[in-house]
Amino acid sequence: MSRRLPPLYALRAFEAAARHVSFTRAAEELAITQSAVSRHIRTLEEYFGCRLFERRGRTLQLTEPAKLLLPGLSGSFDALERTCTVLRADNATLRLKAPSTLTMRWLLARLSRFRLQNADIEVQLTSAWMDVDRVDFAREPFDCAVLLSDGDFPAGWECHELFAEWLIPVCAPEAAAEGPWTLARLREAELVHPTPDRRDWRRWLQAMGLEHEVPLKGGQVFDTLELGMVAAARGYGVSIGDLVMIAEDVAQGRLGLPWPSAVSSACSYYLVWPRGQRQHGRCQRLCDYLKAEVQAMGLPAVERVG
Repeated sequence: MSRRLPPLYALRAFEAAARHVSFTRAAEELAITQSAVSRHIRTLEEYFGCRLFERRGRTLQLTEPAKLLLPGLSGSFDALERTCTVLRADNATLRLKAPSTLTMRWLLARLSRFRLQNADIEVQLTSAWMDVDRVDFAREPFDCAVLLSDGDFPAGWECHELFAEWLIPVCAPEAAAEGPWTLARLREAELVHPTPDRRDWRRWLQAMGLEHEVPLKGGQVFDTLELGMVAAARGYGVSIGDLVMIAEDVAQGRLGLPWPSAVSSACSYYLVWPRGQRQHGRCQRLCDYLKAEVQAMGLPAVERVG
């Protein structure tokens, strides 16, 4: 079925003029004359049978129909640009999205070694803060992503578990030097919360049967595990960390374990990518490498609960 649409060049001129609220700036962006922008706008006004811009003195304003048209057009041109970028992209570049804490604590070092062993693949990493890990492959310029999830992914995705998340309290090494803490000491400690909703401490306390023994109120509140672990390492309290991501810091004496019991969050870190995409082979090579890195790690000897 043929699509009945106005000319694309006219839509492009309108979108630029409406976004800038200026024919002059639209002309500069599109490398055409201001009169050409005006002609394209008139073409659309004739097509839709309504005015799209009004002049009030020297001020240009969008009409109500124009305000309705602009968001859909801007989103469509953004999607078109992303699609063209994907097709134009270098096949040797693998574009990866990952959470910020995982990037700093674990992934960055592994990617450096991966590049040395796979000179034909350039991994372009984008580290993003995500309260809930997500990626939209249709709208975001990524070939693959590492996400913390319960494993419920779209049917059209490849998904491979890298490692499960195990939550465990962490503190400055000197604070744990005398061995595991007592419940009384944990009650008195300043809790550092790596999430505003305090969900990580809540999960740990509930799994340990201590939700009524240790108050969650008060304490410093951050928005990433990374900030919580840094604060704990510097002696500002006891935070929650992930067992894999704190392993090297514990081994090298930068973090201590005041209560060596790790609790399952029922989530894992997964490497995911759209099934059938042209970068499948490179994604699989990266996946195999990261899995091998996890298997080669030495983790702290702790009790696992859940």
